Amino acid sequence: MATTVGTHAERMDGVYRVQRHFYDLTRKFYLLGRDACIAGMVPPPGGAILEVGCGTGRNLVLAARRHPGTQLFGVDISSAMLETADRSVARAGLGGRVTLAQGDATAFDAQALFGRAAFDRIFMSYTLSMIPDWQGALDQAARVLAPGGAIHIVDFGQQERLPGWWKRFLFGWVAMYQVTPRAALKDALTRLAEAHGMMMEFKPLLRGYAWSAVLRKPVAGA
Repeated sequence: MATTVGTHAERMDGVYRVQRHFYDLTRKFYLLGRDACIAGMVPPPGGAILEVGCGTGRNLVLAARRHPGTQLFGVDISSAMLETADRSVARAGLGGRVTLAQGDATAFDAQALFGRAAFDRIFMSYTLSMIPDWQGALDQAARVLAPGGAIHIVDFGQQERLPGWWKRFLFGWVAMYQVTPRAALKDALTRLAEAHGMMMEFKPLLRGYAWSAVLRKPVAGA
């Protein structure tokens, strides 16, 4: 496991060591649905929000502004991306509200990294398509989700209502960045929801360009 994690971390650092400096400028054109995902989280007053695969920190800064009064946490396997995220958070004046840590999305120790074991909202924005063991990352998110909490996901869909040439072009393009859209995402989320007694909402966006999902965990004893 340590070797696999180390290899993935090194691969991500290699991909983004240079790209992180202009990542946000380019990704806004095709990582669609991120802002709606963040706006839709609606955490409880004083709640805790975790982003798995926080990258440059762009989403955490937006979430902090969109949801005042919350504490935000971000975990990423890439030390290079976390350097950029740290600067983004500091530049936004959010150092007192946002905590960043390096960790594997499938097996991070939330208590050790952040001093808390559970979070009210967890979001994954175009992250699962980059994680080799993406189903393991979903399992881990379910483990650290607080009762009454929700997991919010947006990622590439299967372009199901778009032309075949577009799908071939897009999938070929993102593959250069170690990205693999997950055709089995809906089935995996359905199984996860059933295993944890969660309610699931799933919908395609922009003719299947992206998929959006929310898994809601019941309040303890409900």
